[in-house]
Amino acid sequence: MQRTLEKLIQDRLDEQAKLREKIAEIARLAETLGRLHSQIESPPGSPAKKPFGRPVPSSPDGLRPLLAQTAAAVKSLAEASASLAERQDSLADARDKEWDALGNNHLALLVQGLEWRIDRLTQASEDAAALLKTTAPLKEKLLRLLAAVEEKPLPSPASIREVLEPLEDWGYLRFENRFRGAPDDIKRRQAEYLPLFPAGRPVLDLGCGRGEFLEALRDHGRPSSGVDLNAGMVALCRGQGLDAVQGDLLETLAAKPDGSLGGIFAAQVIEHLPPAHLRRLADLAFAKLSAGGVLVLETVNPLSVFALVQIYYLDPTHRSPVHPEALRFLLETSGFGEVEVRFVGDLKAEKLDPLPGADAATSLLNRNLDRLNALLFAAPGYAAVGRKKA
Repeated sequence: MQRTLEKLIQDRLDEQAKLREKIAEIARLAETLGRLHSQIESPPGSPAKKPFGRPVPSSPDGLRPLLAQTAAAVKSLAEASASLAERQDSLADARDKEWDALGNNHLALLVQGLEWRIDRLTQASEDAAALLKTTAPLKEKLLRLLAAVEEKPLPSPASIREVLEPLEDWGYLRFENRFRGAPDDIKRRQAEYLPLFPAGRPVLDLGCGRGEFLEALRDHGRPSSGVDLNAGMVALCRGQGLDAVQGDLLETLAAKPDGSLGGIFAAQVIEHLPPAHLRRLADLAFAKLSAGGVLVLETVNPLSVFALVQIYYLDPTHRSPVHPEALRFLLETSGFGEVEVRFVGDLKAEKLDPLPGADAATSLLNRNLDRLNALLFAAPGYAAVGRKKA
């Protein structure tokens, strides 16, 4: 928009310059006509004046050239006046376009500001709703603690932890609402994984969070359940009628019968795990999947500098990024065959634009820009897909 405004302002300045040039031209023609008029109206017997360096003749035949010059000057003045009117119209049109653009830009800024405020209000509303759900049971616990204190014996650390943990869980839920993205957008993106899982067989979502993938599975008639360590997340899932439990991911997975699952899904989870737990997760997943079952692990792509800076390091609970080839090797050594790495997301809007031209220097620079774009702005995420052979 700023470039458009700059161009319109320059167009208006150009039209103003053309208008000034036309006014100066008319002034010169008017001066010429004034001189001719004074020569034509000189009375008989007066000293001959010399317009254009020539004496003024007194006979009609001698006046003809002077009259012809006058007529030509009048014609030029008329044409210049008509052109002046066109220049005035062009200047008015340029000014109108500039003012319209300024008005639209101001309106766009107002709309953008309102959208930002609406987004913040929506986040605040979601935070408030989550806080209300969290604080309602806490009130009862605090009352029990108060009764215990009044009876003299001090409350146990475990009872105090019962109050603190839900508050900490609510804090991370608020973090998710702020930076994870709108639930509908996450659900739409994660629904692309549905065709990978065998139809009719149960899918377990490890670290189900707000329940976007569980909801997508339910919408498509897939049996599913989820587990998350965060009590606030689990409460949010249950509030939507989803099957979710609070618990440790590895313990919950280990409790499943071997070969009982058709699919296991974990999005933005493994970057929270230490290496030993990630190895345990891969081994348990292979054991709990039935033949033909599928494991999908989605995480931040460390091959993208943008993703590391803007996504990975944004969350202080992340432990270490996982290289896609390291994850592929881990799944293969756990028994999975045909491990596929899918890169997800796109950063086209962030990439550096190529330079115009086809000469050798420009082509070399554009090749280097392509390499730089591949390093800085590769896909922000990837998913490793492991299949247990039938």
